[in-house]
Amino acid sequence: MRGAADGRPLLVAGNWKMFTRAATAAELAGAVASAADAAPGADVAVFPPFPYLSGVAAALRGSRVALGAQCCHDRAEGAHTGEVSAEMAADVGCRMVLCGHSERRQAGESDEAVGLRVRAALRAGLVPVLCVGETLAERESGAADRVLERQLLSGTHGLAADEVRRVDVAYEPVWAIGTGRTATPETAVAAHRTIRAALVRTFGDAGAFPRILYGGSVKPSNAEELMRSEGVQGVLVGGASLDAASFRAIILAGAAARS
Repeated sequence: MRGAADGRPLLVAGNWKMFTRAATAAELAGAVASAADAAPGADVAVFPPFPYLSGVAAALRGSRVALGAQCCHDRAEGAHTGEVSAEMAADVGCRMVLCGHSERRQAGESDEAVGLRVRAALRAGLVPVLCVGETLAERESGAADRVLERQLLSGTHGLAADEVRRVDVAYEPVWAIGTGRTATPETAVAAHRTIRAALVRTFGDAGAFPRILYGGSVKPSNAEELMRSEGVQGVLVGGASLDAASFRAIILAGAAARS
């Protein structure tokens, strides 16, 4: 199922998780900026750890690369020690934020909490990347589609049509994250169809706008095939985004996939 998002550039996003240090983050950001300049056909974003956002923002200044935060609190401010608001992320230059990454869901973040974070991101003018995905047990029991729809609809609950147009979605099968296992293009296409159908059923024409990314052991050897697959409008890259050469190859694959 194709939609408005198919006419937009693919998004290649790198989630640096809890890796890098100040110097290596800035160095990696510079390499990503150079790669993005060599691949104008793809949108590029990076999600560094919170302490390095300002340094990475400086390294990316003037580049095509969007800066993103790995999470945000649902309140703009308050007595929430250790938390970071979407407004704070925007204040240091972020344009995007991950919401509901599977590693945070596994640590106890609920569907309801994810939805609150999506709305907080939109309130602050950020693009939320709503992450959804099933575990191996859920897939093997035949519950994958139900899990995806539940997480998606909880994450977008209460949004108006103009708000959902500003959301990106990342399908990340939990069983393929950091395991070396990758969903086949056929599996990814089927999951993306489920997500798109749920969006359109819920939001009508506006549901055709969010880009749906694939995330789960993306690497240079499989990135272009995945991004050429129907309904896959980009990738959310984990470990491979920490290696400048590997991430550059994936960015170039994103540009080639649209050619």
